[in-house]
Amino acid sequence: METITTTTNTLNPVLVADNQRTSLFKRFLSWSEDQETYRFGWLAIALVGHGCVITPITMFSIVLSGNFIAFWILAIVAMMLALVTNLAAMPTRVTIPAFFLSIVIDLYIIISCMIAGFDISRTYI
Repeated sequence: METITTTTNTLNPVLVADNQRTSLFKRFLSWSEDQETYRFGWLAIALVGHGCVITPITMFSIVLSGNFIAFWILAIVAMMLALVTNLAAMPTRVTIPAFFLSIVIDLYIIISCMIAGFDISRTYI
């Protein structure tokens, strides 16, 4: 008699790595959450760096380019964005993006004022 042999196909499970890329924004937010231990340093950078360096430069460029009221409003909003989020003791996942957004707003104002042109005779002293 002939031996009946059956071949069984065994399934070998294979782990497939799901290599979805996380967006740059999500990586930035997770990095911001990791910065929670350094929250007082970020507070100091936001208040001193923004309030004593970036905002006066922005105000000076607004005055030299003709005192457009829209630029004044944007500069005040940018400073308040950095100030209020830090004084409200929000987590760093909120304060760090707000700080960088306020810097972007100030850079936009400065570049727009440069395009409009600086003229010392436009100042109303």
